[in-house]
Amino acid sequence: MFRNIFHEFKSFALRGNVVDLAVGFTVGAAFSTIAKSLVDDIIMPPVGLMVGQAEVSDMFLLLKEGSEKAAPYTTLADAQAAGAVTVNYGVFINNVIAFLVVALVMFLIIRGINRLENAIENELGLEEDKKTEPTTRKCPYCISTIPRRARRCPQCTSELEAPKPVTAVAPDQGA
Repeated sequence: MFRNIFHEFKSFALRGNVVDLAVGFTVGAAFSTIAKSLVDDIIMPPVGLMVGQAEVSDMFLLLKEGSEKAAPYTTLADAQAAGAVTVNYGVFINNVIAFLVVALVMFLIIRGINRLENAIENELGLEEDKKTEPTTRKCPYCISTIPRRARRCPQCTSELEAPKPVTAVAPDQGA
């Protein structure tokens, strides 16, 4: 019984999709660390200087003083060490900017992959034929969508003309 379960688990875990998913999570975690460092170490120090605060992540709103030490607190770490109740909006701003950086980079990567796929399809002639015959048309009487080859509209029961064939334009043979 355990041997059977082990074999089932092994075949599940070694499927291509599961392995791809594991690699994706690992790369995503590493990328997230890099993006967080970019935000915390490169982007936020100049932003902190612009808003007059040394560290944006130290921006907080004091709701209640701590029992260990009385306010004022110069950093968020000091406030938390004193047991103060705070709203940490600076940390939230850092996390939002980190998310936006990750989202932008993912968008650019996916956009690049899509462009590369389109270029490869165009180069190899794998693009779908754009001149394929449509499968539906509009009834001229009730404007409902009907199958292209229909002779009678199922909505208004009107008799319809036979559909005109779609003619594909052949490329010039250079005659």
